[in-house]
Amino acid sequence: MDQLQPQLQDRLARPLRDVRISVTDRCNFRCPYCMPAEFFGEHFHFLPREDLLQFEEITRLARFFVKLGAVKLRLTGGEPLMRQQIERLVAMLSGIEGVGDLALTTNGYLLPEKAPALKEAGLHRVTVSLDSLDDAVFRRMNGGKSSVERVLQGIQAAERAALTPIKINAVVQRGVNDHTLIDLARYCKDQGYILRLIEYMDVGNQNGWRMDQVLSADEMAARIDAVMPLEPIEANYQGEVALRFRYRDGGGELGMIASVTKPFCGSCTRLRLSPEGKLFTCLFGTHSTDLREPLRAGVTDADLESIVRGTWGQRADRYSEVRAQLKQPRSHKVEMHHIGG
Repeated sequence: MDQLQPQLQDRLARPLRDVRISVTDRCNFRCPYCMPAEFFGEHFHFLPREDLLQFEEITRLARFFVKLGAVKLRLTGGEPLMRQQIERLVAMLSGIEGVGDLALTTNGYLLPEKAPALKEAGLHRVTVSLDSLDDAVFRRMNGGKSSVERVLQGIQAAERAALTPIKINAVVQRGVNDHTLIDLARYCKDQGYILRLIEYMDVGNQNGWRMDQVLSADEMAARIDAVMPLEPIEANYQGEVALRFRYRDGGGELGMIASVTKPFCGSCTRLRLSPEGKLFTCLFGTHSTDLREPLRAGVTDADLESIVRGTWGQRADRYSEVRAQLKQPRSHKVEMHHIGG
């Protein structure tokens, strides 16, 4: 970024540092907390191919994001590995000067086939979603689409390809999979993976979220600490969302994403790009800025940059901080499978 330019900030003085790029709204899993099968079944109309941003369009936009301060790019979905030739996009993004971290979040199912090509294309690391090591619980939480063993094979393939450090994301729901979190924590500790335990959030509009199914980060930490003692550690960087801990015996780290009970909106530095080119400034967003239309209308780089600057400059989102004051969760939010977690 040009050092003579003032740092781009939103209305709450938050800088742009992290961009989530969703490359598809399709997924081969049907996790009830994100994409419940009763709403996203075989008759659901996903985006047609022509509506998706082309890789060249994504890369053009990514250059502006980096110019305006972003240092982290993460490919998401849906399931990003379902986007054909995704490694070609990775290669294009890895060539952008100033990208300090290029990562991808995946359910891991396609990693056995994809991991080597992703590494060769320039991907730095992966985060894999795995909500339980108990196969019956895991199948319940992915809509019956995969075994635990298949995802573990994907994680092992990523490790062989040196897509590290590997992070494991687990959404924890009280009464659903919370009884299995100790086993998952122990497994990740033993394998050297960084576990991220995520409070069940009211993302999208169809997941049937209830506060009584939220297991707080404090309770998660207490349960693990009772078996494998923990101590808190500082954040790695400005805007990191995880509450970080390390094991007192030196056996690695884990983190908690406490969006519900300990909102971190005040330090959020994330911008999200949807598969069809809409900018969202919050995971719980209801409004967006369309970039595909000006892109395909042939606007200048200066005009595109102005749109991105204006979108971030007007940002004042802090939904997680005001959630508790609402009589009911905000309606008509963008679906998580559309813009990534």
